[in-house]
Amino acid sequence: MSKVSNILIAGVGGQGILLASEVLSEVLMNQGFDVKKSEIHGMSQRGGSVISHVRYGERVYAPIIPEGEADLLFGFELLETARYLPMLRKGGTVLSNNLRIFPPEVLLGKQPYPEGLEEAIAAQVDRFSVVDGLGLAQKAGDGRTVNTVLLGALSRQLPYEKDCWLEVLKKRVPAKALEANLEAFDLGCQSVD
Repeated sequence: MSKVSNILIAGVGGQGILLASEVLSEVLMNQGFDVKKSEIHGMSQRGGSVISHVRYGERVYAPIIPEGEADLLFGFELLETARYLPMLRKGGTVLSNNLRIFPPEVLLGKQPYPEGLEEAIAAQVDRFSVVDGLGLAQKAGDGRTVNTVLLGALSRQLPYEKDCWLEVLKKRVPAKALEANLEAFDLGCQSVD
């Protein structure tokens, strides 16, 4: 049986998770992999949880990652990253944005936003990288390019040339936003080892 690799993308509606999963999937297809992708939108237009499953390999038969089998958890928001840790396999990698988006319960004062999330995540996994997605997007000239910053950081976790990613970004990003997105991607690449 051929190995299937699994990347789970988790965040909040409006963060560009679906575009990021499309870019990732296209990069992987261009590398010759069979790719299956599935999204779950939980009230995404109201800031709810959004996850995208991306599975790839020689042959992939199902789009949903079984619990405990994600090779990489790619988080766009810290609380959502922590929420989906059970999806990660033992020895898996976590790459997360440091952004904190307060859910409605926190905004209404019913619950506090959990403190020490970065430390809690780091204590549960062997490989954990955190990216200042918004700070780098603003440095690139457009705060809306956070997802592209994060894709740049993700590209360092996978063995595919930078040009493969840039080719897909140039097709997917509108021309008027391309320059800022390319800068954001570069900053994301430089943000992790």
